[in-house]
Amino acid sequence: MAQFAQLACRGAQFLFTLLTLSLVGNVIAEAFAGNQSKINYAMFVSVIDMVICLWGIGAAFKEGLAIGIVLRIADIIAALLTVIAGIVLAAGLGVHSCGNKSYLVSNNLTNGSHNPGKRCHELQASTAFYWFAFVAFLGSAILGFMGGNASIRGGRGIRKGGPTMSQV
Repeated sequence: MAQFAQLACRGAQFLFTLLTLSLVGNVIAEAFAGNQSKINYAMFVSVIDMVICLWGIGAAFKEGLAIGIVLRIADIIAALLTVIAGIVLAAGLGVHSCGNKSYLVSNNLTNGSHNPGKRCHELQASTAFYWFAFVAFLGSAILGFMGGNASIRGGRGIRKGGPTMSQV
């Protein structure tokens, strides 16, 4: 059952990371005057999240890829980077309507495209998906730490339940 929950978290991570990757990538592609470092950071986080997500999906099918506690730490790092990206974009956008023309022209993140309304909507959507991805990465990290110590030990060691040398 824990394997199914972990795969569900990984599937959610993949979906949300793919959405943020495509939305932020489109924002970057349509810029004519360069991009803010906040947007570049968001793309960096999306790429790192995708790498960790694909690694986690592979580790769900082949436990040797988990490399002990390293994948769990990577999940925590991904969760931290993702929540920071969500906070950075939310703080940069503020809580404004994308239909407000004066806001679109004055905001650093929305200005810089021939269609600032579309850029605003894409950044707002990616902000929401970063928060969803954060929950998925945090859930995966929690499930990883609750899932037992078999992958921490690496599955090797002394067999339990058999006779010991003193009993032979």
